[in-house]
Amino acid sequence: MDSSWWIYIVGFFAQLMFSGRLILQWILSEKHNKVLTPSTFWWLSLAASFLLFVYGYLREDFAIMLGQTLTYFIYIRNLQLQGQWAKAPVYIRWLLIIFPVLIVIYGYNNNLYDIDKLFNNESIPLWLLILGSIAQVIFTLRFIYQWIYSEKHKKSSLPLGFWLLSLIGGLLILTYAVLRRDPVLFVGHLMGVFIYFRNMKLSFAIEKP
Repeated sequence: MDSSWWIYIVGFFAQLMFSGRLILQWILSEKHNKVLTPSTFWWLSLAASFLLFVYGYLREDFAIMLGQTLTYFIYIRNLQLQGQWAKAPVYIRWLLIIFPVLIVIYGYNNNLYDIDKLFNNESIPLWLLILGSIAQVIFTLRFIYQWIYSEKHKKSSLPLGFWLLSLIGGLLILTYAVLRRDPVLFVGHLMGVFIYFRNMKLSFAIEKP
């Protein structure tokens, strides 16, 4: 399954959208010399997260699926905070909410075969699965932190802590990608770590006394 070229196309397309959102956010932030969060950032995040979840499922990679499952609805919540979610057609909103749930039901309601495959993938030893899962959890914590911060301030924003967790999680995922020999994760996170670092500098310059 891992050698199927079309599976990698799904993964690379997802990472292309992830990279596109970061480049867009980075350019706008550099232009205004402060960290900005356009609504396009969250729409691209939502679409890319869905595709990367599908990629993780096709590659039988629990770590990838875990990371996307934890952040998917946080993206939706940020669109709600920005007042953009309600502007989307109703059928699009329902599709985005229900479709991932249907995939989970389809994937796991199969006599537990798929669960066994996820946790006993011969190409991913247990220690590597643990490393990848920890990396994804840390990477996901950035959005949990961002969500709590945004709810507290009633405004969708990307604070300094978000970029710090992004940098740490991104470096760990890069390590996992090298060990897992996953070109999709490697390419997707390689450029990201530089953008995370740059946004940290912009955020620190704003938040310091």
